[in-house]
Amino acid sequence: MAELSEFVAAQERCWPEVVSELTAGAKRTHWIWWVFPQLAVLGRSQRATHFGLSGLDEAAHYLAHPVLGPRLETAASLLLRHRGHDPEDMLGSVDALKVRSSMTLFEAVPGASECFAGVLDEMYGGSRCDTTRAHVRR
Repeated sequence: MAELSEFVAAQERCWPEVVSELTAGAKRTHWIWWVFPQLAVLGRSQRATHFGLSGLDEAAHYLAHPVLGPRLETAASLLLRHRGHDPEDMLGSVDALKVRSSMTLFEAVPGASECFAGVLDEMYGGSRCDTTRAHVRR
């Protein structure tokens, strides 16, 4: 896993674009790995595994970080502005799956914001990533 400082550095380079693209409901650039991290075991590329998290403990540390946690909540809240829209249309098919996996992971962190469950319920019809759920239960 990348150090949390690597997530911050990666986000610093693209955060204005992230906010703009999520506000518009149209992702165009490449930032999904460090804004909506998922479990490393789900990654199929070096970047996905590098910016992947090992489990709930790392997800909890990410959420507790003073920059990363609030940004993840902001990004999820921006997605929720597009309730009823197809996440694949907004994010592309592969990144829509990554976001669903990410929200499934962060929803499982004790005390996590309801916005993660909201994204899953409102944008994915309540569907969760079964692979993420299985790894989190271990």
